[in-house]
Amino acid sequence: MSQQEVLERYPGAQRWAFGDGPQLADELLQLVLAGEKTATCSSYVAYQQEKVPQIGDYSVILDGRGEARCVIRTRALLLIRFCDVSAELAAKEGEGDKSLACWREGHQAFFTREGTFAPDMWLVFEEFERVAVLEEK
Repeated sequence: MSQQEVLERYPGAQRWAFGDGPQLADELLQLVLAGEKTATCSSYVAYQQEKVPQIGDYSVILDGRGEARCVIRTRALLLIRFCDVSAELAAKEGEGDKSLACWREGHQAFFTREGTFAPDMWLVFEEFERVAVLEEK
C-alpha cells in the first residue's frame, strides 16, 4: 500500500511513532511489522495531554525518519497501574525477551525519561492489530 492510498483509506488516522526517539521508534516498528508487538502503553499523564487513539481508531505508525510504515487499529484500552502489569500483558509488547522483568526495566527507564515514573503510576495499555503495511520509500 502506498502513502497516498493510506491517506485516502484512513483519512482521520493519527500519525505517530513509538518511543521517544528515532532509534526506539525503528526498533518498536520492526516488532510490529514482524507481528511480535500487538500492544503498547503510555502514562496516564501523557494520555491526558495527547490525543491518544480510542477503541476502533486507526493510527499510521511512523519510522524514526517520520515516514509512514504501517497502519494499526486499536482493539482494547486498559487502565492499569505499572505495578499490576502481568507477564501476559508485558509479552504482548513484544520487547526484549518478552519477560515481565525486561518489560519493567525498559518501561521504568522510559517513564523516568518522561518524568512520570512511580511504581504505582497509572498506565493506559493499548492492544492493537496491524491492518496494513506500507511500501518503504
